[in-house]
Amino acid sequence: MAMIPADPSPESSLAFLREGYRFIGDRCERIGSDVFQTRLLLERTICLRGRPGAVLFYDTDRFERHGATPRRGQRTLLGVGGVQGLDGPAHRNRKAMFMSLMTPSALRHLGQLFDDEWQARIPVWERTRRVVLRDEVARMLTRAVHAWVGVPLAPSAVDRRTADLHAMIAAPAALGPRHWRGLVARRRAERWLADVVERTRTGALPAPPGSALAAVAAHRDRHGRLLPRRIAAVELLNLLRPTVAVDRYVVFAALALHENPQWRQRVRESEEATECFVQEVRRFYPFFPVVAARVRRDFDWQGYHFPRGRRVLLDLYGTNHHPDLWSEPDRFRPDRFANWRGDRYAFVAQGGGEHLAGHRCAGEWITIELMKRAVTTLTEAIRYDVPPQNLRVNLRRVPTLPPSGFVLTGVRGTGTPRVRRSSAPDVDEVQDGSRR
Repeated sequence: MAMIPADPSPESSLAFLREGYRFIGDRCERIGSDVFQTRLLLERTICLRGRPGAVLFYDTDRFERHGATPRRGQRTLLGVGGVQGLDGPAHRNRKAMFMSLMTPSALRHLGQLFDDEWQARIPVWERTRRVVLRDEVARMLTRAVHAWVGVPLAPSAVDRRTADLHAMIAAPAALGPRHWRGLVARRRAERWLADVVERTRTGALPAPPGSALAAVAAHRDRHGRLLPRRIAAVELLNLLRPTVAVDRYVVFAALALHENPQWRQRVRESEEATECFVQEVRRFYPFFPVVAARVRRDFDWQGYHFPRGRRVLLDLYGTNHHPDLWSEPDRFRPDRFANWRGDRYAFVAQGGGEHLAGHRCAGEWITIELMKRAVTTLTEAIRYDVPPQNLRVNLRRVPTLPPSGFVLTGVRGTGTPRVRRSSAPDVDEVQDGSRR
C-alpha cells in the first residue's frame, strides 16, 4: 500500500491562514498529486481536490460530518448541532426540512422581496454621491431574508444583524479580534432567535403560514421530538447567514460585468446568457474554500489507506479551477456553461453530491435566484459609473472581496427590470458531467 504524499511542513495551520484559497491547490501542484496529507490545527489531515476526490468525499458510507469541522468553525460559522454536522437518518430528517422550503414559489417570493429592496434603494442612490455596493446589498439581503423567513426585524436593528452575520462568516479563518467578534455575534444571534422560536411555539409570536420560522419551530426529529430551542436558532441562522453571504457573489457579479463589459448586453438580451454568466461567477470567484469530513471506517482508495477518524478536506476552489475539469480554468468564460449538462462533483461552488440525501448546500438555488435578480438590476434597472478603486481579489484572505466593496457613483435609475423565472430545478434530476 502506497503512502499518501505528504506536505513536508510539520504543522501547516499558519500557512493555511496565510495562503488562503490556494493552500491546497499549490501543494497539489508541487507534490504532483490531487491527494496529500498534512497537519492542520495539530491534527493529521488528508486534503483532496478534483472530481475523483469529490466523488470519494461525498460517499456517505465512507465519510461522516460529525466532529469534522474544527470547533472554531462550529462556534462561529455553522453553529454547534446544525444540519451540517449530522449524518445518516438524523441528517436526512433535518435536510428534508430545509429542502421543503426550496420550492419555486418560495424562491420567487424571496427574489421578489430582494427586487423590492433594490427598487426602494435606487432613488436613494440617485441622491448619493458614492454607493458601496457590498454594504448596500448586505442590508438589502438582511431585510429580505428576515421577511422571507418570518422573523421580525426592526429597521433600527438591520445594521446590527447584518454586522453579526458578517462577523460569523469572517471568523473561522481569522485570528484575534475578528474571530472574537464572530463568537460574540453567534452567541447574541442564537439567544435572540431561541427566544423568537419559544415565542412562536407559545403563540406569543405567530409565524407566517408556510414560513421557514413556522417550519423550524414545528419541526420534529425522527423520534418525534421538537428541536431544542438553541438548535432551532442554529437552523434559522443556517437560512439567514448564507443568504446574506450572497452579497459577496453579487459584488463578484458586478466586478465581472465591469471587467467583461461585452456581457452586459448579452445578459440583457438572453435568459440563457444570464444563467451562464451567474454560473461562471460562482465557478470563477472564491466563496468558501474547503469542506470537512471524517473517515467513517478504514478503507483503501487508489492505492492509499484512509484510517478511521482521519479528518479530510475537499478543496472547493481548487476543484472549480482544476485544469482536468475546466479548460482555461483561470479565465472568466461564461460560454463554457452553454448547453452545460451539469456535474455535481466537478462544479462544487457550494458543495458537491446530492442535495436531498447528501451534503450539497440546500440554499444553492437561493444563491442562483438572487444572483440572477441582481445581475438583471445591474444591467437593466440602473446605470452607474465605476470610479478608480482597489478591485483586487486577494486569494490569501478568507473570505475575500475587493477591498473597496465595489464603489458606484452617478447611479441613475432606468425603470423596473423584467422578472426572471425561478431557478429551482428538480433536485432529484440526475446530472451528467462534461468538460467545458
